Formats: sequence, C-alpha cells, structure tokens
Amino acid sequence: MRQQAALSSPSPELHARVRKILAALRRSRPEAKIELEFSTPLELLVATILSAQCTDVRTNLVTRSLFKKYRSASDYARASLPTLEQEIRSTGFFRNKAKALVALGKKLASDFAGQVPDTMEALVALPGVARKTANVVLGGAFGKAEGIVVDTHVQRVAQRLGLTRQKQPEKIERDLMAIFPRKSWIEASTQLVLHGRYVCIARLPKCSACPLTKLCPKIGVTKSQ
Repeated sequence: MRQQAALSSPSPELHARVRKILAALRRSRPEAKIELEFSTPLELLVATILSAQCTDVRTNLVTRSLFKKYRSASDYARASLPTLEQEIRSTGFFRNKAKALVALGKKLASDFAGQVPDTMEALVALPGVARKTANVVLGGAFGKAEGIVVDTHVQRVAQRLGLTRQKQPEKIERDLMAIFPRKSWIEASTQLVLHGRYVCIARLPKCSACPLTKLCPKIGVTKSQ
C-alpha cells in the first residue's frame, strides 16, 4: 500500500529525476523513432500486431512484401487464411496473428469505413489490439498521447530505474503516466523502448555505456558490462 500511495502522489524529487532521465535519453538518441516501417495508420497497426514476440527487424522484412499486397482493410478481410499464415509465418504465432488480421480487416471495413480509428476506446475494441498496441498507433500514426507504451523493454527499464514496482503492464503504465509529463509520453515511449532494446538489455545490461548511469539505482541488476 505504501508504494501505491507514493506513486499516486509522486514527489517533486521524482519528477525532477524523470526530467533528467528523459533529457539524458534525448541527448543519447536525438533522432529516436519507431523502428517499425510504415506509411499509413493501417500499416503501423498491422506491423505492431505482427511484432508481438518478434523483432522489429524480422517484422519489417515480412511487411515490406506484405504491404505491397494488402493495401486496405478490405484486402485483409478478404485474405485467404492459409495464404496469410504462410506470408507472416516467420513472425511467430502466425496462426493467431493471421486470424486477428482477417478479423481486424472485417471490423475496420464494416464499422469504420476501412479506416483505423484514432481513439483508445475504439482501438482496444479491435481484434488483436490491446492497450500497448493502441498506444503505439495513437502516438506513431496520429501524434496522440493517450498513454505510454509498456512492452517488455519498458517494463524492465522502468523497474531498474526505480520508477515502478508493479509487474502488470497496465499498472506500470499508470505509474509512468503519473511521473512523465503528458507532452513527453510519445517521446518517452520510444526512448524507453530503444534504451531497453539496445542498452538496458535483459541479461547483460551495458551499464558502462549507459547515459543514465548517475540516475539509475540498478534495481534487480546482478551483472553488467
């Protein structure tokens, strides 16, 4: 209960540390951006669904050809499920992802005139879309800050930095939303993802090359380089 109360009313010191964290990440990666390749909200939505349990590099290899064939929600709605499964097979969990994409295409075509909605409520009601995916699409495709993306990288970084003690993504997101200024949510999402992907990695964090060394209590870190 003490942790819940502390994060519901973050201290000025914590807010100041968060500003320093964001500034350090910004200096380290001034051109940080989503690494999934896309040109439309639909492409970003599909790519984000495919990227679950898959690297962005692998996802981009798949979508470069996929997006040439499937250009609209109706294309996914009419897709042959066995064919789509094989086209996305290398992203893993391809059967579930293919079913989700077909159902997604049908829902978008029938309820949203084929367009990806730009609200959290509508997005999380779509097949295959949870809050993390919705945050990626809202921030990356529409520039809307409705929350903070919490994937495995963000979860790890936030816990090691002492910004949360929560384990569930929704609760971690609430903690982060309480301490990061709303105007920084989109940028913070990208910066934290990339920091976890390339520096604060799971097994052997690169603490010697980390721009947050002086700000990080290294909670849960047993080895580093």
